[in-house]
Amino acid sequence: MWFSIVMAALFAATINKQAYSTLLARPARQTGVFACALCLALLWQIKAGILEHLNIHILGLTAVTLIMGWRLACLSGLMASLLLISFTKMSFEQLPEFLTLSVFIPIYISYGLYLLCYKFLPRHFFVYIFVCAFLCAGAVGATKILISGGYYYLSGLYDLTTLKENYIFYAVIMWFPEAMLNGMSITLLITYRPHWVKTFYDQEYLNK
Repeated sequence: MWFSIVMAALFAATINKQAYSTLLARPARQTGVFACALCLALLWQIKAGILEHLNIHILGLTAVTLIMGWRLACLSGLMASLLLISFTKMSFEQLPEFLTLSVFIPIYISYGLYLLCYKFLPRHFFVYIFVCAFLCAGAVGATKILISGGYYYLSGLYDLTTLKENYIFYAVIMWFPEAMLNGMSITLLITYRPHWVKTFYDQEYLNK
């Protein structure tokens, strides 16, 4: 029950009249939201895990957050989750937990790290790629596993030894592929389609 409340609160915080008005007025932006949702849904199907709930997969949410902004990234994540419910074995009852732990919290962390980078680091093309996209994505992927592992332990679903050996251990392994996929995606976009990336400002990152 409390997962539903947290999920609703996290998504409610993203609702903004200006953001959604702009979305409705710009078909290209709508296409971006749908495209990101589809890519996420397909990406999340590539997963591995031995025990129930302890699935490992690449999130891809740092790249989506940088491309769409945190508000629309949450919308894309919600749509991707609904696609999983419609076309996979994922049930509607699993939605609050999945959205909270695997979608909204990683997006909030991704955007928070981006803001810290924007404020405290030089606004340079390579800083954006290697820190905002590459390093932050890896940190978000590892943090998601640690947070989920902490929840499963505190809820009594698994003991600490089982979590260490079958889940938390993979935070180290998944760091690099998460960082690589997000970093490569952002690199390609800001090289060939920089106007598609909402958080990338040409006048600040290229005029250096």
